[in-house]
Amino acid sequence: MHTPSSTPTPTPTPIRRLAVVDLARGVALLAMALYHLTWDLGFLRLTPENLALTPVGRAAAHGIAGSFLVLVGISLVLARPGRAGRWRPYLLRLARIAAAAGAISLATVFLFPDSWIFFGILHCIAVASVLALPALVAPLPLVGLAAALVLAGPHLAALAGSPALLDAPGLLFLGLGATIPTTNDYVPLFPWFGFVLAGVGLGRVALPRLVASAIGTIAPRGRAGRLATAAGRHSLAVYLIHQPVLLGLLYGVAALAGPHPRAGEAQFRREYRANCAEAGGGEAACRVAARCVVERLRADGLWRAGGGFSAQEQGRAIALSRTCFREAGGG
Repeated sequence: MHTPSSTPTPTPTPIRRLAVVDLARGVALLAMALYHLTWDLGFLRLTPENLALTPVGRAAAHGIAGSFLVLVGISLVLARPGRAGRWRPYLLRLARIAAAAGAISLATVFLFPDSWIFFGILHCIAVASVLALPALVAPLPLVGLAAALVLAGPHLAALAGSPALLDAPGLLFLGLGATIPTTNDYVPLFPWFGFVLAGVGLGRVALPRLVASAIGTIAPRGRAGRLATAAGRHSLAVYLIHQPVLLGLLYGVAALAGPHPRAGEAQFRREYRANCAEAGGGEAACRVAARCVVERLRADGLWRAGGGFSAQEQGRAIALSRTCFREAGGG
């Protein structure tokens, strides 16, 4: 137990901007842009399958989002609202993020009414930037405990049996219910606010050491490093601009080249196997029949990457499906 006189005095948090933090944010932006490029290619059916929606793609998305949120916590430590003259920059930044989050919600209501973004990563960053303020001065063990509890929140809620109230539309931003809403970007406070708290804790421990180290003085000299650092300094602008630019370019490619000839095939096979199994078919027979149906649809000129049949074509497709299932030994 420490006496008051033996308690270590915390090292003052650095105020100056660190290029290495901007560089890390720039690298995270690049990873995010590559993920969105993958999603866009799949969404526009320019690739056989939307790899962003596979388990590996989802894991990458979670890793990228987590890295951004950790950097949000570190950036809060660097900015340290409440210090002399630091509230105004913090409030301006918060207002910009909140306005951008609102603009994204409004735009997606019109563009994707069935999957509009009501609480994506910018919404989470805006709310977390306020909720994390006490963590800037709270005892570090308490910050670590809070981060762990928030990260584990959805699992703990599931073990306890989430009350139906948590699935109410107005509480979905918490992420503690059993419902996973249909939306193009969903980053609820639980567990994601835990990454921000972890970033605050990491920043409070590591930044004083980092600023005194050789790494803290790094200033990238190469073109790629300078570009990544500049992007990291203006991360909100890059985030808002990159996706419309990517989609605009790829829509042009899709209009000229058309969909990939095998686009949608993997999803069709998965759905066919699931429906076949539900109807009582064996796993092996359903798998063979799914492959057969795709081949027959192609041979008869009925395969379309976007799907959709006329009434006559639907009858032919059903007949092909039954033939394939029978030939596969499904009866």
